Amino acid sequence: MGRPKPWEVDDELWAVTEPQLPKVERRTRRPVRKRPPDRLVFQGILFVLHTGIAWEHLPQEVDFGSGMTC
Repeated sequence: MGRPKPWEVDDELWAVTEPQLPKVERRTRRPVRKRPPDRLVFQGILFVLHTGIAWEHLPQEVDFGSGMTC
């Protein structure tokens, strides 16, 4: 197996990070677009910080959501 990418969040890091995030309840009366998973958004943030790209250039292909989401 190859080296992990610097923006990949392993289970150990996620176990420390997830409790720090606010819990957001999904609205049922007026549902909006479903939020991407917090772990993927966090990886998207780390990807941008590691690569130095602009938020709006975050590639959709890496499945982190859009730059606006991150």
